[in-house]
Amino acid sequence: MGRRFDNCFATNSLCSPSRASILTGTYSHVNGVTTLVTPIDAAQPTFVSLLKGAGYRTAMVGKWHMGEGPGHDPQHFDYWDVLIDQGEYNDPQLLSADGLRVEPGYTTDVLTDLALTWLDSLDGDDPWCLLLYHKAPHRPWVPHPRHAGLFDDEIPVPPTFDDDYATRSSSARRAAMRIAEHLTQEDLKEDPPAGLSYEEEALWKYQRFMQDYLRCVTAVDESVGRVIDHLRARGEFADTLLMYASDQGFFLGDHGWFDKRFMYEESLRMPLLLSYPRRLPAGEPFTGIVTNVDWAQTILAAAGVEPHPRMQGRSFWPDLLGTPEAPPADGMYYRYWEHDDVFHKAPAHYGYRTDRYKLIYFYNDGLGLPGTGPFTYPGEWELYDLAEDPRELRNVYHDPAYAPIVADLTRRLAAEQARLLDKPHPSQGRSA
Repeated sequence: MGRRFDNCFATNSLCSPSRASILTGTYSHVNGVTTLVTPIDAAQPTFVSLLKGAGYRTAMVGKWHMGEGPGHDPQHFDYWDVLIDQGEYNDPQLLSADGLRVEPGYTTDVLTDLALTWLDSLDGDDPWCLLLYHKAPHRPWVPHPRHAGLFDDEIPVPPTFDDDYATRSSSARRAAMRIAEHLTQEDLKEDPPAGLSYEEEALWKYQRFMQDYLRCVTAVDESVGRVIDHLRARGEFADTLLMYASDQGFFLGDHGWFDKRFMYEESLRMPLLLSYPRRLPAGEPFTGIVTNVDWAQTILAAAGVEPHPRMQGRSFWPDLLGTPEAPPADGMYYRYWEHDDVFHKAPAHYGYRTDRYKLIYFYNDGLGLPGTGPFTYPGEWELYDLAEDPRELRNVYHDPAYAPIVADLTRRLAAEQARLLDKPHPSQGRSA
């Protein structure tokens, strides 16, 4: 029961920046978390701080991953218990207001236990907000032994697994996230069988990667079930707004890749389910364009709390109730800042996506930000017609038939950057 969102998008498909956008309701250039190593100013307004100010009890358990230490540790929470960086899959180190400790057990189970223990510690009728942020299914995908043997049957290979990048820019081709070449011994847990060809080994690696990925997801699914069962037992399920999501999409062999970062669909799209039985009847999937920047204002609207003026998103709560207060979004803006990082070499880029088209500009410059590489490359453009080419295999930016579309999207991209107070890269005009 609830609603599924079929067009929810990340505005910067990377863990730390996406988490900062979710909390603050702002884009990366506003909240300051542009890369994995640009820590958050945790004092800035968030939907949690506003809920706390409205009388909510607040808690955060799990993956924080936005820096640690004075000024960066979680703020605005009555209780917080967070992993260090990415955290471990077993016996995780956890940091709280009381200091650092190790909790024995499998991390997905440990985090769920801590979250439900806090919930049971509450007394009185104060409303509450609990963020349960799992590590799984992040790399290196270590499942619980109870899930060994699951997904042993052959897992279907994505139709774009053998993408040859024929029409893509050189910017995209530089990325170091190919399943065939960049998965490690730690990821795979065993060596490939001897005597395989390059293509056969790539398929073997895909199966091993996906088995452990899905086994890790199974533990998360069990956690979600425990939370729902717990709320039902407390008689609170119908009166609780539940959001089930990830912080970005992920390549699962699509285009031969793992990881995320790119503005391509598999990385850009975020899974999102929302449930609030007392106020939101189950319905058809919501197909309007929403982003992670919209979540803060949506949560606040559902709680009847005014958003902070600096928040940049658009609440979609009225749309769910059938009483929209603003025109639907006709597109979304994306910007990936962590150019040429040491592990994946993904290029810095920004772009604009509508229902049908996606324009991307790879500006290939780290701008001196922490976590970026030292090299710059010439700017390059890509355009995809998602109606004719939903798998994004044919870059049509240089196709004369699409020249009017390029011109229109370039104008809309500039207008959205101006509205959001972001700046185009100086090379953009030279490259067009």
